[in-house]
Amino acid sequence: MKARVKWVEGTAMIGESSSGHALVMDGPPEAGGRNLGPRPMEMLLLGMGGCTQFDVLLILRKARQAVTDCVVELSAERSATDPKIFTHIHAHFIVTGRGLTEARVARAIKLSATKYCSASIMLGATATITHDYELREAED
Repeated sequence: MKARVKWVEGTAMIGESSSGHALVMDGPPEAGGRNLGPRPMEMLLLGMGGCTQFDVLLILRKARQAVTDCVVELSAERSATDPKIFTHIHAHFIVTGRGLTEARVARAIKLSATKYCSASIMLGATATITHDYELREAED
């Protein structure tokens, strides 16, 4: 895997992935940015959320769970001093579907956190990561 990050101006930059996608990242105005995109640390948090959600949905599909929606709400705390790493991350899953089995959802989240999600496992080397979930029945 490769990536390229090109400085544009101020603190704005364009990140390009090896899969051919690009996005703008930027810093806050107080650091010279124009708030044109997410901060690089926000991208790390979003990456973890996307990684774990991908795993959970894949596991639930294989378990024949009728998922109609899945949202992962992430909150993180960072250390007060440089390098200001994440010290705690919480992932709250809201899984909606028809006849979902609570045990299968809990298992999918646990498998993602402990076995499959590279981003969670990597960030877990420096941060405490916690998870919880809520199940919602899909409306017809």
